[in-house]
Amino acid sequence: MTVSARPDNLKWDDSKSEEKKNRFKLSPGKILTYALLIALSIFMLLPFFWMLSASLKLDKDVFVFPIQWIPSDPQWSNYQTIWTQIPFLTFFYNTTKLTVIITILQLATSSFAAYAFAKLQFKGRDFLFLAYIGSIAIPWQVYMVPQFIMMRRMDLVDTHLSLILLQAFSAFGVFLMRQFFISIPDEILDAARIDGMSEYGIYFRIMLPLSKPALATLTIFTAVFVWNDFMGPLIYLNSQELKTIQLGLRLFIQQYSADYALIMAAALVSLIPVIVLFLAFQRFFVEGIGTTGLKG
Repeated sequence: MTVSARPDNLKWDDSKSEEKKNRFKLSPGKILTYALLIALSIFMLLPFFWMLSASLKLDKDVFVFPIQWIPSDPQWSNYQTIWTQIPFLTFFYNTTKLTVIITILQLATSSFAAYAFAKLQFKGRDFLFLAYIGSIAIPWQVYMVPQFIMMRRMDLVDTHLSLILLQAFSAFGVFLMRQFFISIPDEILDAARIDGMSEYGIYFRIMLPLSKPALATLTIFTAVFVWNDFMGPLIYLNSQELKTIQLGLRLFIQQYSADYALIMAAALVSLIPVIVLFLAFQRFFVEGIGTTGLKG
């Protein structure tokens, strides 16, 4: 009894198999690169590991050397204390409120202005854009006092509205969105105009859906900045019930001492929303960074 030969279409493709092997073959250069990247990653994460370790210690053990990375008696009660020793929940709510409102407003104002600067033709467009973007180079300390005087005359000091109004517009956001809008072909917009779509319809139904990477990038930048903002709330907010997390962390610092274990626990809790936000938008964030600025 003879066994028939295997058909040609069932034969192994040796070239593809060899290509697959070469793809996963690590050369000495790749091994060195990966080892260096892993070492740098561990080095960058060390402060966070120390913060986690310190948050589970007694205050007297935080700065003990050599560092005990895994506490022998973890103080999980520190995470309970931060919610009871200060109104941490109120601070958390205030920070979340400001972050969400300011981020939404910046996305709206930046994308709307960027569409005009990128796709509409009007007199003085380029000059206005350069003048607006040039404000990025002006240090905030230069106009900090005039801003405060303006808010005080409007009777908005010690209100969240003052921070919302001051941070609702972003020159950086306009620049970021404009650079992405420029990469969208004008032929798509011209076809929509021929079909009778208005500029508002083009903005809402074409530009925004195509700009998810840029919007995600701006969302991360804005949300992280507002969440970690310290100087703004310090200047404009005086009432305890209006303060944010960053101001709340200062309450653990007394006149002659500081509860560093509680500070580390509160700081770690305050990092969670930022980490979750980045993980949720990281795919769009990387794409937005890679494609923004291809055209000018």
